[in-house]
Amino acid sequence: MPALVLVEVSIHNPELYEEYKKHTLATIEKFKGRFVVRGVKTESLEGDWNPERLVILEFPSVETAKKWWASPEYSQAKQIRYQAANSKMLVVESH
Repeated sequence: MPALVLVEVSIHNPELYEEYKKHTLATIEKFKGRFVVRGVKTESLEGDWNPERLVILEFPSVETAKKWWASPEYSQAKQIRYQAANSKMLVVESH
């Protein structure tokens, strides 16, 4: 069953975040993932949730998404993201 990874990002170092983005695409593609939404403007319809940046990825399964997140390939990019931004990340099954 496909899985979505939802990421809410608040960037505090835009230049370093651009470096993170350069390292990320190849890691996602290696795990047969793809961007569904990448950093587009959001508008809250209910509640006070208004992310600065929202990213949604799709992977073939939750297991594959978790393997990507824990992979050595993504580890380097993840460390850059930790320095450039604060983020929250969820993985959910999709239909």
